[in-house]
Amino acid sequence: MKKLMFAAVAAAFLVPAAASAQDVTEDGSRAYGIEPYVGVMGGYEGFESNPGAGIPSSRPGNRLKAGLVEGVAGVNLPLNAFFVGVEGNVAKGFTGSVDWEYGVHGRVGVRAGETGLFYGKVGYRWVNFDRYGKNSRDYGSISYGIGGEVGLKTLGLDGLVKKEGVRLRTEISTTGEFRSVRPMAGLVLHL
Repeated sequence: MKKLMFAAVAAAFLVPAAASAQDVTEDGSRAYGIEPYVGVMGGYEGFESNPGAGIPSSRPGNRLKAGLVEGVAGVNLPLNAFFVGVEGNVAKGFTGSVDWEYGVHGRVGVRAGETGLFYGKVGYRWVNFDRYGKNSRDYGSISYGIGGEVGLKTLGLDGLVKKEGVRLRTEISTTGEFRSVRPMAGLVLHL
């Protein structure tokens, strides 16, 4: 998994995009270039009773879980119908056992229609739990998932925003060997 993550990150930085930065697709977005984005998402993460990766076990009725609010920032490199990218995230738990989460992921995917994106991601995420006190350590593990984005215009909600760069994102991810489930949804602004 680490090799795949490093390959995705390396590809994101080694692709010579500057020469083709003016090429555009049917919807007017760039076929090549650099596409930064930021977003806000909300969701939930629940861990198994024995999650591994150094995270302490919990009783089955008292699992580690939390509601999350997350900020994401990243950059995509469109490659015509495909894209590669790198993304960082920081999440704050507002209910349950998680205090903070943060991580970095490489993404690779395909562009669909005028504003759609489908992707897979792999990276590393650290979690700090409220349950273990203010000075508890951060527990880290490989994280991976799948997701998609679609523009609000495609959903018939184009009257809500002035710029088509706003997209609805949904994704689901996990840590380790399927030791947690983490569905998230939110809005992403492509700059």
